[in-house]
Amino acid sequence: MPIDMTDPTTITGEMPIGARRVRGEAGCFRALDPATGAMLEPAFGCATEADVARACESAHAAFDAYRRTPPGIRATFLETIAANMLALGDVLIERACAETGLPRARIESERGRTVAQLRLFAARAREGDGIDARIDGALPERKPLPRVDIRMQRIPLGPVAVFGASNFPLAFSVAGGDTASALAAGCPVVVKAHAAHPGISELVGRAVQAAVLANGLPEGVFSLLFDDGFAAGAALVAHPAIKAVGFTGSRRGGVALMKIAAARAEPIPVYAEMSSVNPVFLLPAALAARGKALATGFVESLTLGVGQLCTNPGVVLAVAGVAFEQFKDTAAALLAARHAGVMLTPGIAAAYASGVERLHEHPAVRAAGRGEAEGAAAGSRAQAALYAVDADALLADASLGEEVFGPCSLLVACRDLAQMREVAERLEGQLTATLHFDAADHDAAQTLLPVLERKAGRIVGNGWPTGVEVCDAMVHGGPFPATSDGRSTSVGTAAIERFLRPVCYQNLPQRLLPDALHDANPLGLPRRVDGVPTQAPIK
Repeated sequence: MPIDMTDPTTITGEMPIGARRVRGEAGCFRALDPATGAMLEPAFGCATEADVARACESAHAAFDAYRRTPPGIRATFLETIAANMLALGDVLIERACAETGLPRARIESERGRTVAQLRLFAARAREGDGIDARIDGALPERKPLPRVDIRMQRIPLGPVAVFGASNFPLAFSVAGGDTASALAAGCPVVVKAHAAHPGISELVGRAVQAAVLANGLPEGVFSLLFDDGFAAGAALVAHPAIKAVGFTGSRRGGVALMKIAAARAEPIPVYAEMSSVNPVFLLPAALAARGKALATGFVESLTLGVGQLCTNPGVVLAVAGVAFEQFKDTAAALLAARHAGVMLTPGIAAAYASGVERLHEHPAVRAAGRGEAEGAAAGSRAQAALYAVDADALLADASLGEEVFGPCSLLVACRDLAQMREVAERLEGQLTATLHFDAADHDAAQTLLPVLERKAGRIVGNGWPTGVEVCDAMVHGGPFPATSDGRSTSVGTAAIERFLRPVCYQNLPQRLLPDALHDANPLGLPRRVDGVPTQAPIK
């Protein structure tokens, strides 16, 4: 049940740091309604270096106690956060709409996803997911050498810095997937709120703070920092108490954090989700049989959320010919009826306009279609854009394959399937790659699959990449620059693995072993004992 939070719905501009609410004194800023350009109250105080240090030191002080909490306690904690978020009701929804320009239905859906993530990680925490307990018992009689008792479990890395995302104010923000997976792993979290969403962040941050107190956890398990610049975030990543970073945002921002983390006396991992054009491959039989339907699905995917999704289809490849021309014409006609949409921030709108202009001015690129122009010049609004290019030009100029964040896509005409595969080989790392195929395309798809496995974290068949299911098997990651570490995911329960490391215990007596490795298995965990999966005690 949600706890009775003191005045949980009044936004004050203060930062929840441990059990305190602190007003930052390194300047102040206000949120902006991107739909109207109006500034929103109240003013938010920016974190000082002392605030950052206080949050990090509090997290360090909480770490050993929090990481030893039983899995069930951490699960209940996550469930309390979810309940507290729901208890905020319309106050959270209305503030999120005001700070993002997103429609109510989108925000309500995202709140549902965020709550589902918290509950999913709670369920996996309760099961001991990620501990990966392994026991290889002593073999004193083994010849030629005996084996001593060897046991292993995964333990939390330490306090984690999480950066809120611009395009998902709830699901990739204060209590989003990075925070949920880190807390489930047993890591305290210090969040740097996105400057575009301070009101949303404060409301959710206080919901987390209240959950910490309600479950009797050390206060340093969670803190939240505000800043409308880069100083607080840089200081956070550089602080020696922080042991890992979760980030969703631009390539420039992610790479900057990677450099700070690598330059520390103790380098730490940065799990940054950054840049992806999510290529779509329209194979010949599918394109010939259902080109109109594919064009409709493409435009829906391209313009969803005004294109401000990290899985937006930014490049579409097909073999040149009549079928691809018809696809282009149909997509252009559908796009022309799409109204200009509100973008999340003026900065995102300006970057989108610059990216579109870069394509428009390129001598090898042809304009193929534009969205409705009415309102595009007002505020932070974006007019959808579609461009076309030959594969030869893309192969000659890799910059054409760079992301334009928003409702813009590039149609690439290939001479044949061999050139399509050549373009795939030259693309950067991606979050997703999509194949549209019919039975007659299976051989071509099979030829592309090995390339796409090397290039992307998720391969979509006969669908569209926008929309990420929160489930055990989901992967939201990929080779650089899609992410900074293609071995991980930020969505799905495997995300917990980012914040754990293995520790081996050799020849320790039962009294000194962690509970997960006791013969009696007091936590009831799934374990691998002498190579055999089991939950039974060792006799």
